[in-house]
Amino acid sequence: MEKSFVFQLFGINFNFANIAGSTLMALAVFFLCKWLAQKVELRPNKRQNVIEMILDFTDGIVKSNVADEDAQKHLSLYAFVLFMFIWFMNQLGLVLEVKIGDLMYIKSPTADPVTTMTFAMMTLLLSFTFGIQKFGTGGYLKNYAGPVSFLLPINLIEELTNFLTLSLRLYGNIYAGEVLLTLIGNSLAPSYGILTEIVAAPLAIIWQGFSVFIGSIQAYVFVTLSMVYIGKKVTKE
Repeated sequence: MEKSFVFQLFGINFNFANIAGSTLMALAVFFLCKWLAQKVELRPNKRQNVIEMILDFTDGIVKSNVADEDAQKHLSLYAFVLFMFIWFMNQLGLVLEVKIGDLMYIKSPTADPVTTMTFAMMTLLLSFTFGIQKFGTGGYLKNYAGPVSFLLPINLIEELTNFLTLSLRLYGNIYAGEVLLTLIGNSLAPSYGILTEIVAAPLAIIWQGFSVFIGSIQAYVFVTLSMVYIGKKVTKE
């Protein structure tokens, strides 16, 4: 994959492609939801039906995996925003990529492990927060250690594996999809002139459609696993 433009601020490196892509998709989610939620009525219109369907979908994920009703109230909105934001970021690289010279300025932010690890860390921190709110600090630590003390190291290892699998699964799928599209467009299509261009065009269209499906599935999987991890923290072992 192409290198992204990186700049420094106060001695810290910032990936411009991640910042630009995340900002664009945050604005897209905001304005889409604002447009869909306009003129809310008791008798829903078509736009209202769309956003209510998405809300019901994400709310169902929360209720299926989090038994605690107090946590459900806070997590419903989080699951909705998380699903929408990740879904849009997964699709960005399929419709818009900005490359100047050898540097990429806009691409799917979720094709970078830093972005997906940030989302995974948010989920883990929320799981700790809800667990402590539910049981108190002492009760949470006792519940976290499990019924016998030797399970504590296993639980700590589990936290690391949850963090890595949650973040790298999303990153790997989106990154692989963009790599294949790049190979089709930049390597296969121009390799033997018009013949390979004819072959590459429908192949690229098919793979883009498949990538939309994969991006949607991965957004669903990420939100579902996030709720599973949080649900375990608010359930007494």
